[in-house]
Amino acid sequence: MDKSLHVVLMYLLVHLGLIFFLYPNDIISSSDEGQWMPIAIGLLFHFVLVWIYMKGLSFFPKQNIIHIYSEMGKGFATFFLLPVFMYLMLVNVIGVRAYSEIITIIFLSNTPSWAIIILFLSISGYLAAKGLEVIFRTGILLALIFIPIIFFVLIATFQNVDWNYLLPLIDDDFHFMTTPSYMKSFSAFIGGFLFLGFIAPYLTYNRKKVLMAATLLIPFFVFAVYIPILTFGHGTASRFLFPYIMAVDSTYINWLMFDRVTMFFILSLVTFIMLHLSLLLWMAYQIMNHWFPHQPLYSILSFTIVTFITSIMIIDWKAVERLLWWNSFLQFYVLLTIPLSIYFIGRRRKGRA
Repeated sequence: MDKSLHVVLMYLLVHLGLIFFLYPNDIISSSDEGQWMPIAIGLLFHFVLVWIYMKGLSFFPKQNIIHIYSEMGKGFATFFLLPVFMYLMLVNVIGVRAYSEIITIIFLSNTPSWAIIILFLSISGYLAAKGLEVIFRTGILLALIFIPIIFFVLIATFQNVDWNYLLPLIDDDFHFMTTPSYMKSFSAFIGGFLFLGFIAPYLTYNRKKVLMAATLLIPFFVFAVYIPILTFGHGTASRFLFPYIMAVDSTYINWLMFDRVTMFFILSLVTFIMLHLSLLLWMAYQIMNHWFPHQPLYSILSFTIVTFITSIMIIDWKAVERLLWWNSFLQFYVLLTIPLSIYFIGRRRKGRA
């Protein structure tokens, strides 16, 4: 059965959760002017890799990447799947720790991080243990509730923009390409499409609809960066750890009965992040179950315990930033090798046929 709507919504929700927190600061820090250029390069990179990934998967109907690599041999499968497993677990640890720190910094300053981490892991682990269908059904429910809030806040933040801050539009030397912050910004792209190779044969989808969803994300990537710049100017926006959150916090709506729309916006994004974490745990379980078959409850419980212990060992935000930078190398390995290898294996299989 075609489940394109489920897949497209999950694709959108995961990316929305990744865009608005860390991505604006990474782009603003990487370039002093013409921020549309690093955004455009990242989006182009994303579109090309998503197309290659889905094209490669189309050669293997009703097979996920675990089955594809396994057909090539155990050594071949281990060479590709072990880094993916390490990446999934590391992103899970960094995500839990980073977003718990974000919530603590923004509006729960008196709440210990370990309590927020337990909340993240308990909900995400429960969804992952229940299986893929439960995760995607939860995604539909969250989309119906929270996407209207995201649109409302996005429109409201335009009330303070100054279009003079849009200039200059060109960055002549492309120095942003070599900055660590720009390298870290690609985490907003890779985290959202890797699951496409894991959901077969559970769900089928139309590739064109996924690419249409990727097109719908373009304004969100642009607004997440430019609204803080147009509100505060680049000099001020670059000093904020979460520029878009600060832009939302500066928004005042006199007819709204609530004082801060920031609270609803952050809670919306946090639910998307928990959905993403549950998807990461489920994918990690799929790889581990291929090597060592177990019940999902025991594997995911062990993953959550390891994640909790590792995340509370991360001391502060500086340690989180170092982990994000170190993870960028593994991130690019996964970003490049998985789509390209699946595509070339598929082309080779088609040529033999």
